[in-house]
Amino acid sequence: MKDSQKAIRADHGFRSVLRRLFKRKSAILGLVIIIILSITGIFGPFLAPHDPELIYKGYEKQSPGTIILKTEIDKEFEFATRGAFKYPFLINNHHSIFLMGTDDQGRDLFSRLLFGARVSLLVGIVAEIIALLIGIVVGGIAGFYGGRIDSILMRITDIFFAFPSLLLAIGILAIFEKPGLWNIFFALGVVGWTQVARIVRGQVLTVKEEEFVEAARAIGANDFRILIRHILPNTIAPLIVIGTLGIAWNILSEAGLSFLGLGVQPPAPSWGNMLTDARSYINSKHYFICIIPGLAIVFTVLGFNLLGDGLRDSLDPRMKKGAV
Repeated sequence: MKDSQKAIRADHGFRSVLRRLFKRKSAILGLVIIIILSITGIFGPFLAPHDPELIYKGYEKQSPGTIILKTEIDKEFEFATRGAFKYPFLINNHHSIFLMGTDDQGRDLFSRLLFGARVSLLVGIVAEIIALLIGIVVGGIAGFYGGRIDSILMRITDIFFAFPSLLLAIGILAIFEKPGLWNIFFALGVVGWTQVARIVRGQVLTVKEEEFVEAARAIGANDFRILIRHILPNTIAPLIVIGTLGIAWNILSEAGLSFLGLGVQPPAPSWGNMLTDARSYINSKHYFICIIPGLAIVFTVLGFNLLGDGLRDSLDPRMKKGAV
């Protein structure tokens, strides 16, 4: 009976959060952007009209909407035999199209954008999961036990926090023999946990003095159960906000690392190395080569920020119902 009542209350609470969330147009916009990004990341290989690594000689720096002869593709590149890439954007039986044009090497920008969405999304989410796990453990232990443990853990946090984030990530990547996707996950995760730890510690210091925590101690609950079941759930709202902002920061950081040659390595496409390849064309008539991945990063960061703010307001019962 008690379990069913808890389930009903949890379901009601979840529906209440969704209602408050969908009243905020900015949060809905952010959610739509993230859904589109997720779809392109998951189904990119099936949606891409061309192989993102295939170079079309003679079609370098073509404007969006450039038409290419299908027979020419078959003759020079044997395009029809390359797996899933079989003319999704045919105009007719003889012509195909570069929807967003080509880069300076003659590769289809739209296909590279779709494949790059998966890389950028993975970097953002996996690195932030690592940062959240480290930050929750460090901040939770420091805030719950206090004293010398708190002092030691917070001084370690201060040491990491004192380094410029991108510079620290570069230093961590330098430890490895060569850059790789998992190395980027680890580097950005290790860099991003300090702010999480501080927020969790502050929340734990406040919540552990509440009456329900004292009640849990009185019935014999151990420290681990109190921390996991009663204290840490009360840190969800700020963690959602810091998590969404962290995902956005990780995507931007991957772009910065790629610019320095430490991110995802060519010819594999990512939005970061697409910007790197196109940086010299920003002031030329081929500016679209740079603008396209740049806008993808901007809208992705905006989407996560808008959704994070909306979730924060929806999860916080103290926020006014009419707030936008």
